[in-house]
Amino acid sequence: MLPTAASLLDYKDSPVASRSPEPAVDAPAAPAAPAKTHAVVLTLMVTVFLSLLDSQIVATALPRVVNDLGGMDQFAWVTTGYLIGGSAAVPVHGKLGDLFGRKRVFITSVVVFLLGSALCGLAQTMGQLIAFRVVQGIGSGGLFISVLAILGEMFSPREGVRYYGWLSLTFGVASLAGPTLGGVLTELADWRWVFFVNLPIGAVILLVLSTLLHLPARRRKAHIDYTGVVLLVLAIVGLNLLTGWAGVSYAWSSPVIIGLAAGSALATVLFVLSQRRAVDPVVPLRLFTNRTFTTVVILGFISGFVGLGLINYLVLWLQTVLTLDVQESGFALTAMMLAVVLTSYVSAKVIGRTGSYRWFPALSMVVFAIAAVLFSTAGPSTGILLAVVYMLLFGIAGGLNTQALSIAARNTASTRDIGAVQGTATLLRQLGTALGVSFFAAVMNSRLGTGLHYRLGTLGVHIDKAGSLSPEGVAQLSAPLRLELAGVYADSLRFIFYAVIPLVLIGLVASLFLKDVKLAGGHAPTEPETSLDAEPAGSVDRSDS
Repeated sequence: MLPTAASLLDYKDSPVASRSPEPAVDAPAAPAAPAKTHAVVLTLMVTVFLSLLDSQIVATALPRVVNDLGGMDQFAWVTTGYLIGGSAAVPVHGKLGDLFGRKRVFITSVVVFLLGSALCGLAQTMGQLIAFRVVQGIGSGGLFISVLAILGEMFSPREGVRYYGWLSLTFGVASLAGPTLGGVLTELADWRWVFFVNLPIGAVILLVLSTLLHLPARRRKAHIDYTGVVLLVLAIVGLNLLTGWAGVSYAWSSPVIIGLAAGSALATVLFVLSQRRAVDPVVPLRLFTNRTFTTVVILGFISGFVGLGLINYLVLWLQTVLTLDVQESGFALTAMMLAVVLTSYVSAKVIGRTGSYRWFPALSMVVFAIAAVLFSTAGPSTGILLAVVYMLLFGIAGGLNTQALSIAARNTASTRDIGAVQGTATLLRQLGTALGVSFFAAVMNSRLGTGLHYRLGTLGVHIDKAGSLSPEGVAQLSAPLRLELAGVYADSLRFIFYAVIPLVLIGLVASLFLKDVKLAGGHAPTEPETSLDAEPAGSVDRSDS
């Protein structure tokens, strides 16, 4: 979009401009008509929907997949492989977009995602399906971060707020529609159509955005940080495997877990050291000299750790403490997700009107703390409606910071760093989620086995060596013993909520360090895409149009 004279004057005095003093050398894109802009944004939302949908839609089809391909002991990797691929792709694709142009990286990500989808639909063994899901996840991670970066380049932070609100609605629709759509496709056609359905939609996305999306051209000499990419991928994969296997597939003290922990730590340290030397680092360490960005990353990690890492244990609490069935607990979870979506959408609207995001993360941490305190006092005698209210509070807390942190991160970034900023912030939130799941599992399991032995084992109930009670054993329990079992789970899960309270209080303190930087308004400025290593005149034009 071509800035007007007034918008350029506004930009000259903005905080973002002060961080990027070099003159712009590339011509910006021509102004787009409102209808064309809306068509591009709508297509970007469909892209995000497709990316998010595939993390939800496959779950319903997995039982049929196992029947056809076998590999019951591997089926969890169908989801894990997709998530690992996406996590590794996010920061890498974000940086590649900064270097080579976001449209090119976006189109490439779409092609990789569609290739992975087609291969998943054609898979003949569980091993093939898992490998192709990693490919699909790599494309999905690139899609998601590219959309964030493209919106950041098309619009100023103030203009872009409304579209971040649209992202919240897209997330909600995908979360709610995914399991249902997966079931319908599996029943009416075949599980393979869970993947094949992406192909025609992806083809339309490619056609529309190849034709209508035009971003400023780039003339840069790119230095790809291959060492940083490899080390970062190793660290991400290692941490994901560590958090997925520790205490579940392998004991915390097993050589596998110790090796993964040591390897991930070593890869992380080497990655940070490599970023200090790289010409074009994947994660520029200078970003962390900005107090707002550093605070956003910390808050994003805590929010992922608590908000997303806790979801499975909230459902477990409903099913074991209140003894709700799967459908009833699903309704409660749906209500919480709606609270996340609506709160996120409304907060984006308010931020857009006021231009200020500072107090939303702080309020989020306060509501998280209140919800954790309430859940820590709840038990088998807590009413269902009251428990749903507690769930809604968790949803509201999550929604209050989701868009606020994304908007704050975008507001700190110059155009040349949008991908790196959004990729780093997204990665840290995802890692927080993975570590949260593992941490809360360790907290619960450390209490559950002891509780079962002392409160049920002494009453003659058989507890296995792992300190758990089989489903058959639960079914044979009398009503008083089932109530006792609910109490054991309540006491074990209570310590999870105890652990949440200091974490969110740390987040509350961190949120107070957010500066009240008003969102930059006007049109999205065209910031310098060159640096000291800019290509000389006459070099290859990496046009992104």
